[in-house]
Amino acid sequence: MYPKIKRAFLDTEDGQIHYRIGGEGKPLLLLHMNPRSSDEYRELMPLFAAQRRQVIAMDLMGFGDSDKPPRMYSVADYAKTAIALLDKLGIEQTDLLGNHTGAFVSGEVAVAYPDRVGKLILCNVAGFGEAGQTELMRLFKEGFVIQPDGSHLMKRWLARSRYVGSAELNHRWVLDDLKCFGHPLYAVWAVGHYCIDAAERFRSIQAPTLILWGIDDVQEFEHLGLALAKDRYFVSQAIPHGKVVELQGGTICMMNQMPEEIAKVVIEFLHE
Repeated sequence: MYPKIKRAFLDTEDGQIHYRIGGEGKPLLLLHMNPRSSDEYRELMPLFAAQRRQVIAMDLMGFGDSDKPPRMYSVADYAKTAIALLDKLGIEQTDLLGNHTGAFVSGEVAVAYPDRVGKLILCNVAGFGEAGQTELMRLFKEGFVIQPDGSHLMKRWLARSRYVGSAELNHRWVLDDLKCFGHPLYAVWAVGHYCIDAAERFRSIQAPTLILWGIDDVQEFEHLGLALAKDRYFVSQAIPHGKVVELQGGTICMMNQMPEEIAKVVIEFLHE
């Protein structure tokens, strides 16, 4: 039987942060992609907790059940709130896993607060480039708009129908999508600005690092015109001591679709 995962809130000066926590042992903090929430790790958390880990997943400000921040949030702001949660929980140092947006935030935590990070797992970091940055800013300006006829509901349902795998999982993703409607896409703005200097920032990462890519995920980003697949290697070039693992068939939804395979790779790295 897997350890129970509980939910709680942290009060901060910018609003409440919702997080999930369970298990006992060395901490592992999980940071999600945009526009998801800690629900992205619902399948993975019990697997990590079963390996004698205290596993924590937070909803970044502006996502899930966390409050909307009072201003546009930068990646540095998101890193600061991750540290605030660790402080609240009395955690001096944690291993850290981030996916997409969460990976940029995780990298910044390792740069700005190196003493707080043990091992680092960066998943699906995209090399956006100039064209990708332009596309991110277009997406930010367009935003998630509530349509009077409700057509935005079906648009979000169809957005990932090619690879989501099941109606139940798509429903969970759409619920997270809808919590972002009517508000700025905070993380899109944050990553759009951060990725300009991400390579330079990541060069100072000293923590043992696992760089994990889902190949279908990478190809989908190229299909969407966000990031060329080959440009992702800026991460392994910036962090030459990083261990690289590529998962064939890993989609944008891979944290939910292949948790056992991901957990095996991550746990092996954490135990090295």
